[in-house]
Amino acid sequence: MMGEVSATIFLLIFFLAVLVLFFFFYFIPIRLWIAAIMARVPVSLFSLVGMRLRRVPPSVIVNPLISVTKAGLKLTTDQLEAHYLAGGDVIKVANALISADKANIKLTFERAAAIDLAGRDVLEAVHMSVKPKVIDAPDPTKGAGLVAAVAMDGIQLRAKARVTVRANLDRLVGGATEETIIARVGEGIVTTIGSAQSHKKVLENPDLISKTVLQKGLDAGTGFEILSIDIADVDVGENIGAKLQIDQANADKQIAQALAEKRRAEAIAREQEMRARVEEMRAEVVRAEAQVPLAIADAFRGGNLGIMDYYRYRNLMADTEMRASIARGAAPTAGPPEGGTPAP
Repeated sequence: MMGEVSATIFLLIFFLAVLVLFFFFYFIPIRLWIAAIMARVPVSLFSLVGMRLRRVPPSVIVNPLISVTKAGLKLTTDQLEAHYLAGGDVIKVANALISADKANIKLTFERAAAIDLAGRDVLEAVHMSVKPKVIDAPDPTKGAGLVAAVAMDGIQLRAKARVTVRANLDRLVGGATEETIIARVGEGIVTTIGSAQSHKKVLENPDLISKTVLQKGLDAGTGFEILSIDIADVDVGENIGAKLQIDQANADKQIAQALAEKRRAEAIAREQEMRARVEEMRAEVVRAEAQVPLAIADAFRGGNLGIMDYYRYRNLMADTEMRASIARGAAPTAGPPEGGTPAP
């Protein structure tokens, strides 16, 4: 029985010792602490334990601190730890500080941390300060390969520019991005070509575009400094002016045709109206002629018309119809009444 109890106690002590050693080496990374001591970086064991308690990986803080210290810069674990807890990239900030120091670029830890927390790649920004970047305007990855504009003579020109920019670390926080530079350069190209009297002038002097664009100060309010703008390509496009004139002429033609069709319809309607009016007048004449025999009968009954007067009237009517028939080239339709005499 005593042997079994002793074995159980031994196993329990062994388990507790392993557990203690595990927590000891977890909370106190001895190898990392020794590496910091050998690099003459002042990091205490209590600082490493505090990092573990604050859920900060000690290697993420100590290793960049060793690199920065070896590069001759002075930072503290509190600065790096605070930046990590704020959501920043400690390793990039440390590498950016080292690169800036070697390139004689003035960059403080506060400025680098602000750039990193603003969502910018601080290491790439330092590299762009040392080695300027060339940007295509417009961006070929977004579809448009050339900026199209129309000169005053109506000829379209399509141009492409290459913009050399350098990162401005002082304006990088809150400054506009590369897209703004591309948009402003495109606007300057359109303005310059549009203000040219002839497209030939732009083709003869492509540097006219770059000079005009550079004078506008397009890097204001951006995180970059424009070093140069070079026109890579200028192509002649369509004759937009002539095309617009043709379209306008076609539109005027269609308007004129519509107005002519309107006038023709009005004329046809007027003609139909006049024909109806003529038929109406003829009906009035026929109606009036129908009243003549009645008037003659009344005149006979009233004694106002004699038989000789009636014969003369009939002879006159027959003569008139004969003359009208001769004029039409046809035989007369009616002659004088029986017993009548022709009119002289």
